Amino acid sequence: MKPLKFYLVTDTHYFKNSLGAYGAEYEDFMDSEQKCFAETQFINEAVFNWLTDAKDADIVLIAGDLTFWGERENHEAFTKLLHEFKEKSGKKIYVVTAGHDFHNNSFGFNENGRFPIESVEFSELYDYYKDFGYSDAIAFNEEHLSYVAQLSDGVRLLVISNDIATAKHITYDDEFLGWIAEQAQKAQADGQMMIAMEHYPVLPGQPVLALIKDAWQDESKKLVETLADNGVHLIFTGHMHNQSINVTKTEKGNLFYDVCTGSVIGWPSFIRLVTVEDENTVDIKSIQTPEFEWDKKGLTSEEYLIAQFEKMIRTLITAMRDNPERFMRKVNIAPSESKKKLFRFLGKKLNKMTLGQFGRLLFVRADKSIKNDSFVEFAVNLVRSIFEGNQPYVEGTPEGDLLLKVFKRLRPFFKKMKDSQGNHIDFYETMKHTAGNYGIDDYNATLKLSQ
Repeated sequence: MKPLKFYLVTDTHYFKNSLGAYGAEYEDFMDSEQKCFAETQFINEAVFNWLTDAKDADIVLIAGDLTFWGERENHEAFTKLLHEFKEKSGKKIYVVTAGHDFHNNSFGFNENGRFPIESVEFSELYDYYKDFGYSDAIAFNEEHLSYVAQLSDGVRLLVISNDIATAKHITYDDEFLGWIAEQAQKAQADGQMMIAMEHYPVLPGQPVLALIKDAWQDESKKLVETLADNGVHLIFTGHMHNQSINVTKTEKGNLFYDVCTGSVIGWPSFIRLVTVEDENTVDIKSIQTPEFEWDKKGLTSEEYLIAQFEKMIRTLITAMRDNPERFMRKVNIAPSESKKKLFRFLGKKLNKMTLGQFGRLLFVRADKSIKNDSFVEFAVNLVRSIFEGNQPYVEGTPEGDLLLKVFKRLRPFFKKMKDSQGNHIDFYETMKHTAGNYGIDDYNATLKLSQ
């Protein structure tokens, strides 16, 4: 087979600016958002203008959450942008839709606050996106809006969706897993390499994200085995707006990689350039999204997106102290008076704490080089690094050593810890590999799909 190259973007969350994204309530809403809102039209235009001129590949994959909340006008505007891009560049586009793209309580903002906007239904998505993968598919599953596309003479793309007309982010049933296995086996019989794309991560982007049900595909192990044991060793995902590359091995000894890519409209914001060298070798490179037109107050696009991300984290930490109801709502904790008092107490302490004081709470010592550093600033950097990938707080760094001591102190209290799918996990190892990256480079890597 000849080498194949393609670009991948995800979580475009297109919102037509003229629909309304301003006002006091909008500003309050954006204080705790990772992704941009008013700017997304212009970010997407910059991304697709860049892709139009990009010379390395003539295929673009888009891994879901195409619009902000499935607004009809946004689907119309986004597909218009895609059609114009396709016509001007001559490139092919393959998409998967996701939960943000249909049946939502969609909204905009103006001087009077939040107002509703019509959202489309699942049954309408095919007509909007039929020219971007569906209509020329060599196999199609209507219930899941899933399909197989022939990317080149030797490579097929399996696009799978865990949404159906009546539900979102569902567990794949045996019938759909059977369809997946059938397509993978057919690719093998036809002498074709098959790679996959789904919106939801199949492997948690970072170990701690395994605790969050919405962060990865339900009954992941079944899907991994269905894919990897039938010759599909690589999937491209989005959803969590983080950069990560993870690998696991099935009981039969087959490798499976999940390449998750950050959203183009929030930090970390990257485009992947993927080169399928041969059936066993895939090269991944990350390209920062281009500058976009907006009043960024003198900041670069990178600085602007990072500032929005950090504002979200600082707002949450401050809300623990000043507005615990908001904090609990944002992190999906059921509110109660006792929890409100606890988070307010913790918020007061954390917002003025140093790393040295944080360590002493758990009877560990912080290195003198960091003991006077602000806990809040460190927490902001830690959370940002979890989403950025290539987390720097590894063993041998002052921050990493402090965290590892803390994790060891806390380990006995989490002996029975389980992830969101009921699997036992080790607290120390989970947190160690969340704070520091000891594995694959999350940005640029050459993946060997079999041993």
